[in-house]
Amino acid sequence: MKTKTILLLPLLLLAVSLAGQQQHVTRVAIEPGEHWWGGAVGLGARMPYERLDEYDLATRNNNNQTAPLLLSSKGRYAWSDAPFSFRVDTGIIEIRSRHEQVPVTRAGKTLRDAYRAAAAAHFPPSGTLPDTLFFTMPQYNTWIELMYDQNQRDILAYARDIIARGFPPGVLMIDDNWQKYYGNFDFKPERFPDPRAMVDTLHALGFKVMLWVCPFVSPDSPEYRQLARRGLLLRNERGNAPAVISWWNGHSACLDMTNPDAGAYLTGELERARVAHGVDGFKFDAGDNSFYTRVRGHAGDALPVDHTLAWASVGLAFPFNEYRACWKMGGAPLVQRLGDKNYSWRSGVQLLVPEMTAAGLLGHAYTCPDMIGGGQYTSFVGKDLSTLDQALFIRSAQVHALMPMMQFSVSPWRVLDSDNVEIVRRAALLHRAFGPYILAAARDAARTGEPIVRHMEYAFPGEGFATCRDQFMLGDKYMIAPVVTPGTARSVKLPRGRWRDEQGNTYRGGRVVNLDVPLDRLPYFEKL
Repeated sequence: MKTKTILLLPLLLLAVSLAGQQQHVTRVAIEPGEHWWGGAVGLGARMPYERLDEYDLATRNNNNQTAPLLLSSKGRYAWSDAPFSFRVDTGIIEIRSRHEQVPVTRAGKTLRDAYRAAAAAHFPPSGTLPDTLFFTMPQYNTWIELMYDQNQRDILAYARDIIARGFPPGVLMIDDNWQKYYGNFDFKPERFPDPRAMVDTLHALGFKVMLWVCPFVSPDSPEYRQLARRGLLLRNERGNAPAVISWWNGHSACLDMTNPDAGAYLTGELERARVAHGVDGFKFDAGDNSFYTRVRGHAGDALPVDHTLAWASVGLAFPFNEYRACWKMGGAPLVQRLGDKNYSWRSGVQLLVPEMTAAGLLGHAYTCPDMIGGGQYTSFVGKDLSTLDQALFIRSAQVHALMPMMQFSVSPWRVLDSDNVEIVRRAALLHRAFGPYILAAARDAARTGEPIVRHMEYAFPGEGFATCRDQFMLGDKYMIAPVVTPGTARSVKLPRGRWRDEQGNTYRGGRVVNLDVPLDRLPYFEKL
């Protein structure tokens, strides 16, 4: 269907002056039965929107990916190349922009129509993938086990435990504080006596190895002085000195990623480190737009999101990459991860499906649902891990198992009894077994731009799935219905058609079925 831009009712387009600066306001009347998604992955559990206070994409990201895109179940979408703010109230969406009058395009009749048209016009698929290992094997991250005490001995012990306990090897990410200081990409010699030998051992065990990096630079380091002399650091608001930015690890200078010379410098340093250490790639952390609200860069009119976009672009040089904060990188061959979740049902496990489907609707097909059990370290520090709800960890692992990627951090054997460790191990093996199918879906996403994890409304429009937050489609063949609440039972709404569950039972669709779901069961259904 040919798309066209609608500039008539039910839209009221107007411009107003606010604080002396031109503001363009688009008011979108929500049609009967229409639902809207988009803007920020971290708002996934609020989607489809019913009410939402004003949310400014220029300075907020809820710890995750954002894009200037709103999508409707009736085939409409709003897109702007620049960030806008939006709010949702009864019957209306109000979009405000300091850059342009944001148009709303009628692209068809369904959510899928809206997404496919927006993707084709604004973030077409690149045709390439991150490394295929991300999709076929589990990932492991040293963060929760070691936090800021990254060291050679314990990393090797962690890897050997994974193998000894029958978990399949995959990507292993060495997290923050392996390096001498920020802006430096050499291992701490007192903690890593022979880092190349460590990496060689990890490779021999079957792992690919990634290192955590960020755009920050420790003040008064040799790198800081060199970069300051070359003008490659962000400057303060007056422009007369390097800016010092407050972030979760203190106060640091920051590379000016809007300066092409800074991007070339960083890419060169990372490639040097990759070759010298024998590693395979990098986990690119930070990049959140909120860090760049009071700085000046090489491009004097750069917006905070321009820095986020430039930081994300560095990862394109490395097939082994991972991001958490991105702006407008839909369709790119970048691995995304959901923001750190609590060890919680409500603020952890129950957020995974709606945020993963939101990521897909913003063009991020290659996404990992945080870390199993949650990546928020405060859930584990100073806690008696023997008292953690073991069912929650298992259900989290089961959600991951049939996602594009699954990532462990806290060791299952440190928080679970032996029987439950075995259940989680089987979830990891299930992910490996589905690896060829997931990889095929990823390759399809690289070619067509279609999400791998699909909202039920996306796959089955008009069947009453708009507000479904605990079921999803994996590609176009499998519907996954994980348990995301305490207990061992759940109801599943089956779309029209015929379905077969993982136990071999067949069902006529278009109805709700009630299932008994003991801890060792992950319900999923094949479309026949």
